[in-house]
Amino acid sequence: MDALNIVFAGTPDFAAGHLQALIDSRHNVVGVYSQPDRPAGRGKKLQPSPVKKLALEHDIPVFQPLNFKQEGSIEELEALNADIMIVVAYGLLLPLAVLEAPKMGCLNVHASILPRWRGAAPIQRAIQAGDRETGITIMQMDVGLDTGDMLSKTIFDIDSNETGGSLHDRLLAKGPKALLQTLTLLQAGEAEAEKQDDTLANYAHKLSKEEALINWSLPAKDIEHNVRAFNPFPCAYTLLGDQRIKVWQAIALDEATTLLPGTIARVSTDGVDIATSTGLVRLLNVQLAGKKAMAISDIVNGQPNLFQPQHMFASQA
Repeated sequence: MDALNIVFAGTPDFAAGHLQALIDSRHNVVGVYSQPDRPAGRGKKLQPSPVKKLALEHDIPVFQPLNFKQEGSIEELEALNADIMIVVAYGLLLPLAVLEAPKMGCLNVHASILPRWRGAAPIQRAIQAGDRETGITIMQMDVGLDTGDMLSKTIFDIDSNETGGSLHDRLLAKGPKALLQTLTLLQAGEAEAEKQDDTLANYAHKLSKEEALINWSLPAKDIEHNVRAFNPFPCAYTLLGDQRIKVWQAIALDEATTLLPGTIARVSTDGVDIATSTGLVRLLNVQLAGKKAMAISDIVNGQPNLFQPQHMFASQA
């Protein structure tokens, strides 16, 4: 079976893992598209994306259009004469002219079981919603947002203690293999396309730092889901007086309370228990301003007056 000439489009670490698999495969990556360099770090210097860094390490041409509306951008893509384009977390909605440029069109690797979560943050939204399973979907792209026909689905359970970070890594471990298998099936003419049921679709909105402020008026289980989903980014946090506290780990307790949401009910080395609309949430690992993340037991032992029963955490409006 002949090697395919592939154009790859992607930006973050998740995409870079798939690019590495293609580089290591029998196929030829003839060009890479990635988002323009963005300011990052304390100095806010322009930083290349993980995908761009990897491509340059392997001497693969890199293209970074703001979109594909600039003069000559479509012709530049067509000149690569690619058999297929692979898109993984690129960050742009591709116009029809791009989708039609490669001979075999464009495939997308999506980090959920479509059509459940379409959009930018399917990994975190699945945890936030309390989903029991997720997976990798490989689809043939069309002009919609994650609406194309599905060629492959890899499904597995979401663990009860899963975080956004751990689920990202599990999906990344499965995505490249599913992608390479799908390419083989496509070349052999054995790939079977399955249309999506649009009535089952939900939109996975991009994550924001604003939504990470914990709303103690939510049910306890919802708060636990949010803490897990937003670990490591944007990281759930709460306010105790003027102290901003990041919450890295918390669990919902099956215990009723009559306290107002946000009230500290109990403090021990096991955790700090906080009232919600339906019970208690126990903080297990938090990060104080200017400090490293620590187990609650260490903070309670080291700063015994920081958390006290009846103290109130500020709640999201």
